[in-house]
Amino acid sequence: MAKIYVGLIHAPVYNKNHEIVTTSLTNLDLHDIARACTTYGVRGYYIVHPAKAQRDLARRIMSFWQQGFGGTYNPDRREAFDLVRLVSTLEEALTDIRSETATEPLTIGTDAGYYPNAVHYARMRALLEGDGVYLLLFGTGWGLLQEDMKKMDYILAPICGPAEYNHLSVRSAVSIILDRLRGVYS
Repeated sequence: MAKIYVGLIHAPVYNKNHEIVTTSLTNLDLHDIARACTTYGVRGYYIVHPAKAQRDLARRIMSFWQQGFGGTYNPDRREAFDLVRLVSTLEEALTDIRSETATEPLTIGTDAGYYPNAVHYARMRALLEGDGVYLLLFGTGWGLLQEDMKKMDYILAPICGPAEYNHLSVRSAVSIILDRLRGVYS
């Protein structure tokens, strides 16, 4: 089975006006995505943020749940935070994965919009059943830059429901996509 890593990109991403921005880290993204990654056997969850102050904030939050009272109160959260890795750039995450696996990771971009070369979930799930190392990337704000998406090895088809509305929170999107790619069904 493939080794999967998740990256949450905070910069550069789009805002709702399609301007390139840096978004702030959120406590819920930190907690909920770490828990989803742990549930689905992800090898590492990278928070990619260029601001040291934001990475330090993440460290303080995680410290409470790893070494502080929260670690005793909720050991499951401590376990989930063991996956989190704080980096300043996507390249830093890729370098870390290369170092850990001695393999060049393939990148999988996600977006709420449709790209003509998008891969559907059944095909990606089949690819992930083989060997390989993959970094599944999510953008905060209004998503990853189009020029960055074009550099991806794969782009997943968007998550679509029966309604026209299509703007999930990133933590919801991560959970849905991980379930589609790695879920075990009875």
